[in-house]
Amino acid sequence: MKFSTTLKALGFTTAVALAPLMAVSAQAAGTLTTAVAIDPGSWDPIDTFLVDWSSAANNIFDGLTARGADMKLKPGLATSWELLDDNKRIRFKLRENVKFHNGEPFNAEAVKFTFDRLLGEEGKKGPQQSNYTSIDHVEVVDENTVDFVMKQPDPVLLTKLAGYGAMIVPPKYIQEKGDAYFNTHPVGTGPFKFVEYNPKVNLVLEANPEHWGGAPKLDKVVTRFISEANTQVAELQAGRIDVATLIPFGLAPTVEKSPNLDLVSITGPTVVSLRFNTKEGITKDPNVRKALITGVDRDAIIKAVLLGHAKPIASFQSELSFGNDPAMKPVPFDLAKAKKMLQDAKVPAGAPVRIDFRGNDATFREVAQATAGYLQALGLKPSLQPHEPPVLLNDIIPNGKTGEAWHQAWGGWTFDYDNTAYLMYHTGEKWNPYGSDPKLDALLEKQRTVYDVKEREKILQEVARYVADQALELPLYNQNTIYGVNKRVKNFDAPADRRFRFTETTVE
Repeated sequence: MKFSTTLKALGFTTAVALAPLMAVSAQAAGTLTTAVAIDPGSWDPIDTFLVDWSSAANNIFDGLTARGADMKLKPGLATSWELLDDNKRIRFKLRENVKFHNGEPFNAEAVKFTFDRLLGEEGKKGPQQSNYTSIDHVEVVDENTVDFVMKQPDPVLLTKLAGYGAMIVPPKYIQEKGDAYFNTHPVGTGPFKFVEYNPKVNLVLEANPEHWGGAPKLDKVVTRFISEANTQVAELQAGRIDVATLIPFGLAPTVEKSPNLDLVSITGPTVVSLRFNTKEGITKDPNVRKALITGVDRDAIIKAVLLGHAKPIASFQSELSFGNDPAMKPVPFDLAKAKKMLQDAKVPAGAPVRIDFRGNDATFREVAQATAGYLQALGLKPSLQPHEPPVLLNDIIPNGKTGEAWHQAWGGWTFDYDNTAYLMYHTGEKWNPYGSDPKLDALLEKQRTVYDVKEREKILQEVARYVADQALELPLYNQNTIYGVNKRVKNFDAPADRRFRFTETTVE
């Protein structure tokens, strides 16, 4: 079998990849320039779920809780919290003497305004509201204390309060300027203040010397929007950006060998699998699904296609995920055993297996081609069906129009298996078009009522083992988070989730 990992297969021209390193252009000390692929279009926390939003806006806004690159939850705008009334109420003590960038005071009314807005009509327009529906409402106890009155338990809430929709926003500013203005002129309490936003070009921030956590060591952070990976690498080589977030596997060695650059490759949240159609075709039979898992050599794919920048997985989560069971091991590759399993299941030679995947993902196209090679070696007839991502994600998968298998990539920024497993396996969810399993539903629902960390982890691990036993998917790999970083950048604490916080970073 041939695994093509050429630059051409990855979608890059030889000219770009083999261009000699240009002299690093001078940039002002104190100014850090990063590049992300997507311009979110709005900087309002309730308007987006994009990681690229958080790569920049995590420096503008603070949440009640915070999570750093070490993945540990810690106080943010709330200094402490406690569960009251049999877990029906969460009381937060707020940090005092904090101001928004426009001088407006942060207090309990700002927290209430933020969540009234998130859970109300404005929040309904965006994708974040559904993450916080466990909250009934927020009550002001005093100027520096708020209560979250809960509709139902939510053991992941404290993590969710550290990012995206839950970031605290200024009431007076939004009421005076309006939502549309706030989208493009954001104000928060974070370590950097908004200066300028040029759509499709860049976002410019400057240090907030009065930040409650201390003044940042940088003067300015510029985020450029560069959608092409080869362009990001070229700009990184030229010294016009300091941190690149789009480093394709095929160009990782180029960055690594560059004298002025560092390649950072770390375990991240992104996992990739082939989910199975459990209602139709040969994959309706769990024994067939187990045979397909056994017959694909994921270690070889990781080595040949991903150049080692990934790890095999036993369940649809990374090793950093809460709920991951280190005792679970990936099913070992055994082609002869897989063939025997298919024979025992009376699968006819040449049975079709169609794989639907995101057509714009050049790396996964190679993964799919390699997988198809293994399926062909099993005596099956694989076919690859690329789709435009919106079509695959909003029509083919949710409406149950896939072939025997389909491509699923998932980030799970909370690093909590609940936010993956519930959406993937619970009856009626968008990403579960074929399955309805009362036992699995009960486990998924039960863990959402449990605040005890050890008990809840045990239930999530049981979910993972049950999914593996039912062979609902072929877990492929946990993809590394990769950065290219100019060596002039110091104290860059690389976050696995790409949610940058540049308070301690400096540039020479």
